[in-house]
Amino acid sequence: MANFQFGKGKKKRVLVIGLDCAEPSLVFQQYRSELPNLNYLMSNGVWGELESVYPPITVPAWACSQTSKDPGTLGIYGFRNRADYSYEKMTIANARSVREPAVWDYLGRLGKQSYLIGVPPSYPPRQVNGGMVGCFLSPNVNSKFTYPENLRDEILNVAPNYAVDVDNFRTENKQWLLEKIYEMTEARFKVINHLLKTRDWDYFMSVEIGVDRLHHGFWKYHDPLHMKHEPNNPLLTCIHDYYVWLDKQIGATLELIDDETSVIVMSDHGAKRMDGGIAVNEWLVNEGYLLLDEKPEGIIPLSKAKINWDKTRVWGEGGYYSRIFMNVQGREPNGIIPQSEYENVRNELIAKIEALPDHTGKPMKTRAYKPQDIYVKSNNIAPDLIVIWGDLYWRGVGSLGHGALHTFENDTGPDDANHAQMGMYIYFDPKRNLGGRELKGSKLVDIAPTVLNEFGLHVPSDMIGKIIRSEA
Repeated sequence: MANFQFGKGKKKRVLVIGLDCAEPSLVFQQYRSELPNLNYLMSNGVWGELESVYPPITVPAWACSQTSKDPGTLGIYGFRNRADYSYEKMTIANARSVREPAVWDYLGRLGKQSYLIGVPPSYPPRQVNGGMVGCFLSPNVNSKFTYPENLRDEILNVAPNYAVDVDNFRTENKQWLLEKIYEMTEARFKVINHLLKTRDWDYFMSVEIGVDRLHHGFWKYHDPLHMKHEPNNPLLTCIHDYYVWLDKQIGATLELIDDETSVIVMSDHGAKRMDGGIAVNEWLVNEGYLLLDEKPEGIIPLSKAKINWDKTRVWGEGGYYSRIFMNVQGREPNGIIPQSEYENVRNELIAKIEALPDHTGKPMKTRAYKPQDIYVKSNNIAPDLIVIWGDLYWRGVGSLGHGALHTFENDTGPDDANHAQMGMYIYFDPKRNLGGRELKGSKLVDIAPTVLNEFGLHVPSDMIGKIIRSEA
């Protein structure tokens, strides 16, 4: 357990330890008694669930937390976004996609230094008053994944096996995957601790992607309610063991801070078992919205399908959620839905999608959202509908050729978990005993205003979050 022998600090600092996908029920309930460092922060701070954005995925969620803007305002609706209204062109979101100022931009204007490690999306790394180490979107450590560029050599000197991500984490070689996750996380904390000790920083934020990779790779081994769970399997405790080990890493980091440093431990979303996938384009074909010139032989990605765009009205993308796109006259090249019918067709789709049952015929609690109903604005090219399948116990599957609506094999490789809407946070100020209280109602977009408030800064009026008020 961390020593917490805080020396007299010179200036206000904030340390954010981001744990991508960390699940609140594990930290706050199941494992709390075995996580002495996180338990210390909880017992002397405030803590609670942190409601993520729609969609609750790594990109754009972390950017939303640091800009206090929603995905629509950022114009980032997932990793892959439509580049234009053509049918093929998609772009991968990266650091350049975020045009709204983040916490470190506001601090930099005042001469305060920020060091950021693996905060998505941070490739290519941007100029910052301090330093930035690229996230999992970086190609590898041989790329220019740091700002300033010479920081890369220093990182590889401190941690020669530093990795931005685990390559091919959707693998059946589970022992190899587990070793790689530990190795990656250990190297990350070496770099975190090195920079904490050697830099004159004001704001320090890191994001560990290993938690996310662990959940996607191992949830069925850990969760007795997972339909593929086998009791007493050899990997039964692997998620528990990693959390306990991760708490020790966090403890060693906490020993490096002083009594002027507030700490936030947080995740961008939670995790839950995945019951299966909904083959969204298969359904659209069956319902007559998506017309193919040729039936696929075997399972193929939508991009390989021979689609008749002159007769297709709707198509979709898979993922942890689905995006639905409509072929609108005057908007798409071969658009056939008249503008006057747009809302009618959209409402019809919502009603049909939300009524779809699971594989046993039971209701699924699926929700299909219009972007204007959940975002302040919709920049770039928003999906026509955002679909959260089965309360996130199901994912969207975009490929064709399944021959069924429900599928239990993932089209991108083995994956046991989906993201949960609720992430977690712990807020701790060593100068104030906040009573170990649980706070309800906090949102991911509240983090940026809370950090700016820590530095005594005015919260910009266009931030949609609020300051997390930690006082009793």
